[in-house]
Amino acid sequence: MQSLAIGAPEVVLAAGAMVLLLLGVFRGDGALGGLSWGAVILFGLAALNIVDDSPVRALAWNDLYVADGLSAFLKILILAGAAASVLLAPAHLARSGAARFEYPVLIVLSVLGMFVMVSANNLLTLYVGLELMSLAAYVLAAFHRDEERSAEAGLKYFVLGSLSSGLLLYGISLVYGFVGSTDFAAIAAGLAAGEERNMGALFGLVFVLAGLAFKVSAVPFHMWTPDVYEGAPTPVAAFFATAPKVAAMGLLLRVALDAFSGMVADWRQIIIFMSLASMLVGAVGAIGQGNIKRLLAYSSINNIGFMLIGLAAATAAGASAVLLYLAIYMVMTLGAFLCVLALSDSEGRPVETLSDLGGLVRSRPWLATALAIFMLSLAGLPPLFGFMAKLAVFEAAVAANLWLLAVLGVLSSVIAAYYYLRVVKILFFDPPADVVVVDGAGQGAAVVNNGMLAAAALFCSPLGYLLLGPLGEATRRAAASLF
Repeated sequence: MQSLAIGAPEVVLAAGAMVLLLLGVFRGDGALGGLSWGAVILFGLAALNIVDDSPVRALAWNDLYVADGLSAFLKILILAGAAASVLLAPAHLARSGAARFEYPVLIVLSVLGMFVMVSANNLLTLYVGLELMSLAAYVLAAFHRDEERSAEAGLKYFVLGSLSSGLLLYGISLVYGFVGSTDFAAIAAGLAAGEERNMGALFGLVFVLAGLAFKVSAVPFHMWTPDVYEGAPTPVAAFFATAPKVAAMGLLLRVALDAFSGMVADWRQIIIFMSLASMLVGAVGAIGQGNIKRLLAYSSINNIGFMLIGLAAATAAGASAVLLYLAIYMVMTLGAFLCVLALSDSEGRPVETLSDLGGLVRSRPWLATALAIFMLSLAGLPPLFGFMAKLAVFEAAVAANLWLLAVLGVLSSVIAAYYYLRVVKILFFDPPADVVVVDGAGQGAAVVNNGMLAAAALFCSPLGYLLLGPLGEATRRAAASLF
């Protein structure tokens, strides 16, 4: 009973997913709107059952599961991103002829997998949660099954995701073989007890990090991201860019700073390489993109590189900076996708090409202003709230004597600012495009979408600094669970 009480959020989501599935089967695709709101209510119930007794760690199910401040913070972020992804989808799916009741059910099941991931206290729990999240994501990527590019996105995601799962499993088997356990605490103790470096465990660590790097879109395991973001339905791309990124980065924090805390000098080199490569590839790769969803995919890769700077610090301040970055990044990216969803041409087709956004400020001034706020915030330009996210990881790196990494991060920010400013230039200074851009949300959905868009824009504006105190305190308490 104690395990059920500690794992109540997962129990709520699992039972709720089955109820939503049954309702969908009996009521059909016409129930999509009702099931979407049902999923949001389910997320609210799960949030009410999340217990945060930081820095107390509660273990359940034979120590396979842990509930602490880190898992509580990550779960709240995951629920927020998932709820937004569910609410913004029905109108878009209806316009594209893909309004099927399975969408919110798959989102709930994917969120359940993410919950298991961030509460994993064992490599096997980690794998079960990650696969539950991924299996639902593969279906979501190909949700527009009649569209060639959506089917292609789902196939690429499945094939490359299966490869990453194989790498992860091989790494887990090596760690178990050379350490003798899959439990995080036992792994940390086993590595600390040895007088010499455990080379077998080191090879296992490399494969584990490779498998997790795929899930966060870190270079060199990023190749799926632009194609999947472009081919997947826009609400699904928004979901991929938010909740799964939070879960995967949170899991990477726990694995590196908890299970492999005795091998910091070894995994720090890998993290620094992935950080530098992600920042560079994300910045340079986005420059030539003409599709805004592909641009946001490279933006995601670039921002993951900045988050990895905080992880490379391997300190409580670094972990806190990563969590702060995750919270701000999720809102910025979600806001950008909300802007994309609000646009369609006179024939109802989605507007995704940057050139079609020319002079948008003349026809949709508020939408153009909101998109500019998100772009400039993603660039990390003051006084927008995104500046604080980058400042936090740079401060953590400097405090850990990683001066060169921090300097290279700043230079990467300068490169990346080009393509963000290019979008702003197109919105405000280019001549109006030939495409007639209209509100693509529909009357009912427009109220919800515009409300979320306004809240995201205000959060990313200088007004977001008013939340820095409580948000910073929450991230510090969450990071303390790892140390």
